[in-house]
Amino acid sequence: MLDVCLLGTAGMMPLPNRWLTSCLFRFNGEGLLVDCGEGTQVALREAGFSPNPISVICLTHYHADHVSGLPGFLLSMGNSDRTDPITIIGPKGLERVVNSLRVIAPELPFQINLIEITEPDQRIEILGYQIHAFKVNHNVLCYGYTIDIPRKGRFDVENAKALNIPVQLWNPLQKGNSVEYDGKVYTPDMVMGKARKGIKVTYCTDTRPTKSLVEAATDSDLLICEGMYAEKDKLAKAKQNKHMTFYEAAKVARDAKVKELWLTHYSPSLTGHKKYMKEVCEIFPQAHLGEDGKFLELDFVEE
Repeated sequence: MLDVCLLGTAGMMPLPNRWLTSCLFRFNGEGLLVDCGEGTQVALREAGFSPNPISVICLTHYHADHVSGLPGFLLSMGNSDRTDPITIIGPKGLERVVNSLRVIAPELPFQINLIEITEPDQRIEILGYQIHAFKVNHNVLCYGYTIDIPRKGRFDVENAKALNIPVQLWNPLQKGNSVEYDGKVYTPDMVMGKARKGIKVTYCTDTRPTKSLVEAATDSDLLICEGMYAEKDKLAKAKQNKHMTFYEAAKVARDAKVKELWLTHYSPSLTGHKKYMKEVCEIFPQAHLGEDGKFLELDFVEE
């Protein structure tokens, strides 16, 4: 089961009813945060969560509205007596950015591990999450992230019995471990069926529509995608500033065959969001407006 909570939906600057960009994922008690705009720690509390279980922070890029909340967030963790290490993932320049921000948060009771993305397409496995970072098209180096939760195949009891595999070996084999017993080696593939469908969520802001985004998001259970502008006369501005409109995000969702789309990262000037959704849903019917605190619990689908 994967929990998804959209903490902040604003772009450029926070507003009284919109915190800046951030999204929380929770799986098996481990939290993962994508982006950490100003006010993220407050948005997290308003949504009913604590910063302490968050062990991974993925940064899409280094514009202030995506990283300015990081020093305060780390300090809140430190003030909550956290001692476990935290991992921060981000594009080239990560160490310089984090160290610069930590000038105002120099002493923390936990270690920070940095993983810098060096390729246009990079995969990282950590704490049960399979993270796919993919380069997009913004006016600075920027990445989107796909979060995959894989699911193993079923344990084949009948096959295990037919192969005379001792019962005490079933559990380690089911966990993916090979076992040597009584002069024989038993491997998981002897008793495990093919992998079942897992859970997949793609998160992307600050980009023009790209092939990399469509490919990465293909068959996602949820796509959280920027819709900086909704007004038709803002298309030229979207292209100039390397952002997307509601309608372009809907086309990405349609082309990627995702199950559901949440729009986020709105321009501060955008008001009356709902009036644009009829046309958006004509492009992609399962499109929804993102809101601060919007929550979804995704479970594995039985096949």
